[in-house]
Amino acid sequence: MVVIQAPSGSIPTLQQLGSSVDPNIDVRAIARTWFAAFADAMISKDVSTILDLLFNGALWRDMLALTWDFHTYEGRHKVMRFLTDQIPKFDLSAFKLREDLVSLEMPYEDMAWIQGFFTFDTTIGHASGIFKLLPLADGSWKAHVVYTNLEDLKGFPEKIGALRNHEPNHGKWAEMRERERQFLDEEPSVVIVGGGQSGLEVAARLKMLGLNALVVERNKRVGDSWRNRYAAMCLHDTVWYDHMPYLPFPPSWPVFPPALKIADWLESYAHTLELNVWTSADVASVTPNTTGRKWAVRVVRSDGTERIFNVNHVVFAMGFSSGNARIPNIPGREKFKGLVLHSSQHKFATDHQGKKVAVIGACTSAHDICSDYVEHGIDVTMVQRGPTYVMSATEGLSQNLAPYREGGPPTDLADRLNASLPYHAGKLTFQRVTKSVAEADKDILDGLRKVGFKLSFGADGTGAVPLIWMRLGGYYFDVGASQKIIDGRIKLKSDGPIASYTPTGLLFEDGSTLEADVVLFSTGYEDARGCYLRLLPSELHDAVLPAWGLDEEGELNSVAREIGGRAPEGKKLAGLWVILGNFHICRFHSKHLALQIKAYEEGVFGERY
Repeated sequence: MVVIQAPSGSIPTLQQLGSSVDPNIDVRAIARTWFAAFADAMISKDVSTILDLLFNGALWRDMLALTWDFHTYEGRHKVMRFLTDQIPKFDLSAFKLREDLVSLEMPYEDMAWIQGFFTFDTTIGHASGIFKLLPLADGSWKAHVVYTNLEDLKGFPEKIGALRNHEPNHGKWAEMRERERQFLDEEPSVVIVGGGQSGLEVAARLKMLGLNALVVERNKRVGDSWRNRYAAMCLHDTVWYDHMPYLPFPPSWPVFPPALKIADWLESYAHTLELNVWTSADVASVTPNTTGRKWAVRVVRSDGTERIFNVNHVVFAMGFSSGNARIPNIPGREKFKGLVLHSSQHKFATDHQGKKVAVIGACTSAHDICSDYVEHGIDVTMVQRGPTYVMSATEGLSQNLAPYREGGPPTDLADRLNASLPYHAGKLTFQRVTKSVAEADKDILDGLRKVGFKLSFGADGTGAVPLIWMRLGGYYFDVGASQKIIDGRIKLKSDGPIASYTPTGLLFEDGSTLEADVVLFSTGYEDARGCYLRLLPSELHDAVLPAWGLDEEGELNSVAREIGGRAPEGKKLAGLWVILGNFHICRFHSKHLALQIKAYEEGVFGERY
């Protein structure tokens, strides 16, 4: 067996540590001793002692609790600088170890750590944390990872549970609700552009914090962003991974819910939580104000009426598919006598009954669309231009999303556990999971290779996770289409680049041709950043950061952050936010975004570090 060495930042192996672990050790006693010293040092702001409790190559990930931002610090020097700069700014107290959640984790025979959860208070908030302790050769245990996360603001709890409205309402609710929805009596505190899952989740989080948000959705109904996509669309993440805040999916739901089911759920979610959504409405512009609230948001409704809202905060929640469709510029389009379209324009396979279809692309939507064509007896060829990472949904998701499963930990706990492994610390784990999944998927992968399907295993063999964070593409979680490719039901052309259109199809650089009546591009979308730029004055464009991808610390560029970032140039975009991603990302980070807006509105927001 080939031994994969731990890259810098990754959790080291026992061999590298020169250590071993007795599985019968008293993990709670070890965690209790370490945590007592850690808590005392944090409270007394003793940076030297904190550092002595950390492994030399330790990582500290903070989400708002100690930095009012999202940071991962790697290595003793960076962690020391962060602690020296930030710990004196906070009164830290009420450290409590969750002893019931302390565990010895041994995912591989040569990797082991003690994992612990804790809570604590800062000057302005209630926070949580996770530590991962490594066994050293001298018998001591030190933290390789510390994760700290802001959970709530002191004095501003969510209005749920015992804090819900206790007053009776006799026949007044319908009128009150309509006046609230139309903003007849007060202006919104926040305007959210987009009513998909990301916008609705932010609106729900803000509402529970007592902030009134208007969600502006261009479609006729909430959920139409899912209804209007190709009919065969379904979630490729599992239902446990995709729960929404306050209203989890019913326990009877399928593991991979179809798009139409999701669409109806989003509509019911907005209705049940009484979120203020204007459908068939567009945000025409977002411009800076010279006085009063920061931003003027011009909203145009379908009947032609306009309204300008002056707010301090605008959240762009427009999704990946709100960007311009990415269609490669292939010469000779004017020669082709057939139909050319992008997957965003495709609805039903039966629209092309009796036709020959070429689908350009080999990732998720391409597989879904090709599979749907085959199910309807339509001749379809997948044109693969570059390698794709393929893993079965059954094997791959169970290993990559281990906490999210039937009978797994509560979703909030799983989210924090998932976030506690910084991106840079996960490389060795990603490599090993990818290798393990590939071994389990051997028959499928061998079958794909045999028919000429080009496979990738991600950068340095790290599989799906880095592809998602960096590109949001380049992969397919197999739910059946791979076998159709192996069996030849989905035809495959993967032997060279496209040179041009012909009157009856496509010409390739090797001289081969492909006959097609329909050429469908399943080639993704441009950066969502372009959607924000269309709404903003041109003089602000240069300050807008990329929406997706990771920064040098391994944190998402703009998600749950202000779109101008921390640079001085970004200050002119203060109050403009972005939320973007799958259900899991939006569920988790919608709380972070809402807490920041609430802190600004209440005057308790600190200084970003």
